[in-house]
Amino acid sequence: MADQSIVSALVLGLIEGLTEFIPVSSTAHVLLAGHFLGFKSPGNTFAVLIQLGAILAILAVYATKLIQIAIALPTSAKARRFVLCVLVAFLPAALIGVIAHDFIKTVLFETPQLICVVLIVGGVILYAIDRLPLNPRYKDVMDYPPSLALKIGLFQCLAMVPGTSRSGATIAGALLMGTDKRSAAEFSFFLAMPTMLGAFTLDLYKNRDALSFDDGMLIVVGFVAAFFAALLVVRSLLDFVSRRGFAPFALWRIVVGVAGLIGLALWG
Repeated sequence: MADQSIVSALVLGLIEGLTEFIPVSSTAHVLLAGHFLGFKSPGNTFAVLIQLGAILAILAVYATKLIQIAIALPTSAKARRFVLCVLVAFLPAALIGVIAHDFIKTVLFETPQLICVVLIVGGVILYAIDRLPLNPRYKDVMDYPPSLALKIGLFQCLAMVPGTSRSGATIAGALLMGTDKRSAAEFSFFLAMPTMLGAFTLDLYKNRDALSFDDGMLIVVGFVAAFFAALLVVRSLLDFVSRRGFAPFALWRIVVGVAGLIGLALWG
């Protein structure tokens, strides 16, 4: 990473933060951008470390609500059920992530053509779901039953394939299972907390021998950029989704996927 520029680190940090919590696949965007920028990081350690910036951003935005839920746990069955729902939804991806981590990182993550195709296919699916005349039964994440949470968690497992999008898979699954758009996005936020922390911890452990802080400035720039970009997205996404739905993100996925395939064909 020593020969990489501060500008590249800033760009990748902004991309990570801006795309982590919207259904466009931050992994796909960071990997494709890194490919075309020629940004090399042994063991993908740069991407691993700057992801913590996005994690801290969502924890900061939801700190008050998390504290309120924690305080209510001893006396509120609703709060306990909500925590159970998040844990139940997290479990499938946690199990598959541990079992298939090496295959995902060494095979799927190294295939940019696959990432572009998945971006396009996922965009078409998300657009179709956004346009379905669904009648939501659940409009508050605190009212989700554990059975619904488990189904959403199974959908999240689709995000093991780079380009699918963790938030996109969980939101699409939630919508198909009877939630409204706003609560689907909000539950995706809460599910991101244990999922991203778990993935970050596992990546950090797996890449512990490749970690190098020699290029500390690049890591700091990427981390700070990811934090503030993610902060902006998390604070504004729910209102945006309530007004516009997910169609703009679906179309963006298709555009990026097509552009990526063209770029790979022209420049490799």
